[in-house]
Amino acid sequence: MSKMNFDPIATFPDGSQLVVSTQHSGNDSFTCELFEANQGVQGNWDLRTVSNHLEASTCLAAQTIAYDYAKRLYPVSSIEMKPPPYLIWVGPGIQTSVSL
Repeated sequence: MSKMNFDPIATFPDGSQLVVSTQHSGNDSFTCELFEANQGVQGNWDLRTVSNHLEASTCLAAQTIAYDYAKRLYPVSSIEMKPPPYLIWVGPGIQTSVSL
């Protein structure tokens, strides 16, 4: 798996976490994906995708779409969810500043 950023936005009673990954996908576009993460063996994380690329023209807009989607998907945990802004991974070797 390529390097990705993960920012936890909720922790579930079983210890698993809901995490969001935000990427700058070029052409003035940002995407977010939501995953359920469980700590696996030897410190690795087992990930299950719960949303595909939620896209918007700004970073904050993409993160807000992901946050709203997560609140609808997990209404019981929505009260404790961390709202945007989240971490951003612009990719290896890319030297740009990204504004929220």
